[in-house]
Amino acid sequence: MNNPTRADAWLVYDGECPVCKTYCKYIRIREAVGDLQLVDARQPSPLMDEITAAGLDIDQGMVLKFKDVIYYGPDAIHMLTLLSTPSGIFNRINYYVFSTKIGANIFYPIGKAFRTLLLKILGISYIENLKA
Repeated sequence: MNNPTRADAWLVYDGECPVCKTYCKYIRIREAVGDLQLVDARQPSPLMDEITAAGLDIDQGMVLKFKDVIYYGPDAIHMLTLLSTPSGIFNRINYYVFSTKIGANIFYPIGKAFRTLLLKILGISYIENLKA
């Protein structure tokens, strides 16, 4: 039987980015919230169509969809952190860094810059969802 208080969260990530894949491997949301569904932004999907139609550049920010609301960039990581469990060292560090909007607005751009640099070093192309 479905629990009406639960609502799945959808996290759109870059399936070729080592940082994104590692983050998705370790992040855990609270069971009462629902399941975390991972969507590879490099694969066609209705959610990627929705993100593109909204004019959101997936190369410039991660996307979380929860309860039919789309969160983008620092707002996405902040909301995901609020939904996450406190279990494990990764989730505790994540909570410490991104649990406030100020922390998310300061540290998210640093993480994004690191991702950009890593993709360039590894020769991985951008997704470029808005160019389609």
